[in-house]
Amino acid sequence: METTFLESLPPIIPEIGIALLIFIGSLFLAKFLRNLLDKMLKKRDADTEISILLGQLIYWSVLVFGIITALQRFFDVSAFLAGLGILGFTIGFAMQEIMQNFVAGMILLVQQPFDIGNFVSVSSYSGNVTAINMRTTELKTLDGRLIIIPNAQVLSNPIENYSRADLLRVDLPVGVSYDTDLDLARDAIMEALPGVKGFLAEPAPSIIYHSFGASSIDMDVRFWINTGENNLFDAKDEAVIITKRALDAKGVDIPFPIRTVYMQK
Repeated sequence: METTFLESLPPIIPEIGIALLIFIGSLFLAKFLRNLLDKMLKKRDADTEISILLGQLIYWSVLVFGIITALQRFFDVSAFLAGLGILGFTIGFAMQEIMQNFVAGMILLVQQPFDIGNFVSVSSYSGNVTAINMRTTELKTLDGRLIIIPNAQVLSNPIENYSRADLLRVDLPVGVSYDTDLDLARDAIMEALPGVKGFLAEPAPSIIYHSFGASSIDMDVRFWINTGENNLFDAKDEAVIITKRALDAKGVDIPFPIRTVYMQK
């Protein structure tokens, strides 16, 4: 009686083929479900970070299930999983820093201290958030650098989120010469400040003289801006230009540093 080609193969060969099909199928299914979930959440205007988190969970859950099902074709996976748990604990202890970053990434995606596109300061770096991954957070600085920060470092440091603040206060130090009419200088700056884009009359701006400097009487100019209309850096730039013009128009000097040297004969 003639045997077919499949019957002539060792029994392990078809099992390997089936296991590969299960693995490849689970890989495609995981990607399909992740993309489908992403589209559904976008239609509901869900946060990008939540979409990333749920997408990653679905992807890896389906993929791990597929791998376990494929391995089941060759041996009882339950004993293997028990051993894998012990091995996983050992590896986890050895790679605890990576696991810390992974857990910190999950916490960041759930708590959402910032969103993608927000301008933040984290761990001495400032920039726009371009990506929040399971292990790292990526920032693009104002000078174009891409900073990749481990999530554990992000979570353990103070986070300044400029984008979520509706109002921000601009602080501008200014010095005027000693022969200046201080009331005149203050009034000139107060009249000019509304020219800054996004300037707010409430909370009220303030100008406080606080010290006698080496060559000037120093003040702090403080005012608030609406971040929906202007950002902190552009507002400070505009305030410097407007303040200089206002003081020049009133004949008020912003002096250079002066040092007097006495020469003993």
